[in-house]
Amino acid sequence: MAYWFNIETRQVEDDDNRSPGENVMGPYETREEAASALETARQKTEAWDEEDRRYENEGFEDSGA
Repeated sequence: MAYWFNIETRQVEDDDNRSPGENVMGPYETREEAASALETARQKTEAWDEEDRRYENEGFEDSGA
């Protein structure tokens, strides 16, 4: 079963009670991963922002990711 994080209600949903696609993040394999969706997104955004800063200051360098 897949899990989703509803950004409006801030609740975890599963396939049986999933809200419309524009309201959810996912799918995630576990309820815990879905519950951490906003924190995971924040961490990824920070990493991408840092990569952009490095690119602007030093030029492109493939991180291998």
